[in-house]
Amino acid sequence: MAILCLWMLGIAAVGGPAGTGAARAADQAAPGAALTALLATPLVADESTADHTAYDELDGPFESGPEVTAACLECHVNAARQLHDTTHWTWSFDNPATGQAGLGKRNVVNNFCISVQSNWPRCTSCHIGYGWEDAGFDHTAETAVDCLVCHDTTGRYVKTPTAAGHPDPAVDLADVARNVGPTSRATCGACHFNGGGEDGVKHGDLDTSLIAPNFALDVHMDAAGLNFQCATCHTTGGHAVTGSRYAPKATDTVGIDVPGHTDETRATCESCHGQTPHEDHSKLNDHTDRVACQTCHIPAFARGARKTKMWWDWSTAGQLAEDGTPVTETDADGYTTYTAKKGTFGWGADVTPEYRWFNGLIRYTRPGEPIDPSGVVTINAVEGAASDPDARIWPFKVMRSRQPYDAGHGVLALPHVFGDDDTAYWGNFDWPKALEAGMRAQPVAFSGSYGFVETETWWPLAHMVAPKDDAVGCNECHTKHGRLAALTDFYMPGRDTYGWLTLAGWGLAGLTLLACVLHGVVRIGAAIRSRLRTG
Repeated sequence: MAILCLWMLGIAAVGGPAGTGAARAADQAAPGAALTALLATPLVADESTADHTAYDELDGPFESGPEVTAACLECHVNAARQLHDTTHWTWSFDNPATGQAGLGKRNVVNNFCISVQSNWPRCTSCHIGYGWEDAGFDHTAETAVDCLVCHDTTGRYVKTPTAAGHPDPAVDLADVARNVGPTSRATCGACHFNGGGEDGVKHGDLDTSLIAPNFALDVHMDAAGLNFQCATCHTTGGHAVTGSRYAPKATDTVGIDVPGHTDETRATCESCHGQTPHEDHSKLNDHTDRVACQTCHIPAFARGARKTKMWWDWSTAGQLAEDGTPVTETDADGYTTYTAKKGTFGWGADVTPEYRWFNGLIRYTRPGEPIDPSGVVTINAVEGAASDPDARIWPFKVMRSRQPYDAGHGVLALPHVFGDDDTAYWGNFDWPKALEAGMRAQPVAFSGSYGFVETETWWPLAHMVAPKDDAVGCNECHTKHGRLAALTDFYMPGRDTYGWLTLAGWGLAGLTLLACVLHGVVRIGAAIRSRLRTG
């Protein structure tokens, strides 16, 4: 199975086991069986207008991925050039809303494996192309596009995790090419479920549990129900997939998409459900101008068969056993909690999100930008406030790490970790060598002095949408120390009080009580007086 094999190969490549406990074995078996069932459905074959087994051009044999692409381009003549204009291909993004240029996976710093640059062949194993081995990769080469990674329906297409995007030599490329079709949760998930180096590590709401989820895990992707694929919401045009981590929509004011009234994407809740989705509970509709749909309908993340990584401490990396071999430790469920190559990990399941006001703007700490190592460095700062009409309360997974920084220049350090050379950290466990090599091509060269700083990244949640009966209850927020306790810049009934308002309220209540008592006394006195008069 493509996704399962890629996951297992990826774990082996970074030095961690796929799992040792019975629980992990069960987890592995379930996604594999689910993927087999998913790919056995007639969704692809019945909806396709072409039978690719009938094309002689795809008979092969093919010796490489680019040879397959050359055959695909004989008919799909514009496909490669379309892809060349997408962020999926360039891994680069300029955000006009914030003015930040040079974002994208290839450029930014992260708090997982830290940097793509200088670690190309390992990181680009999830690129939709072939051969991105260094910064000199030709992004205009049409046959470098990997058609199969997105359009495979066999479940047998596997990229070698250390080969810059090239497929495993054991793959029968002709067989895969003759069985292509629309994208699926399995093909998209082959990379997006395994971001950060392992299944479920990065996002918290994306892992192999979503290959064939049930209704309780995700009401839209329920394999026995609506069975939404990724492209159902992340619509495409000219191979450009809508929905961006660098410029997400915090709210969709266009609302329900209909002809003549659309923003060309369904990657928001409002594009299908509108601004007043609660027909039988109109009071809930009063929240939609302040609260994102996900805030109530994703009560927890990592709710499937997989945990998600919540903590990564690079400062503890490099421990070797007495015989000189790298140390690896796992927990009772088979999750790696320590590896010499990467340090200490913390995992979580059924995690309650953290909440922030979010208006869709995110500002990134980029390579070479000064940081304050005395506190937590926020790598992607989400913007928004209660006073911002474009902001909504959103749920986030917050990934926290300790990672190296250049103490001499006061910038985040970018290590060279992967490769066969003697400067790669995963081979020599020498931080100065790895940092010098990794920062050589960066805006600021390594000063020779380093330390470790705590960082955080904020990942907005949009998947694992729970059934309405499992949505967040009113009292989970409208109470002291509830889910929204960290948001203190607005008044929320049931949670907040104003001293003067409380005093005024109790004062009015006291005056009302006093008036009632006085009124009663007067009435009693009048009654007694009346009786005395009448004898």
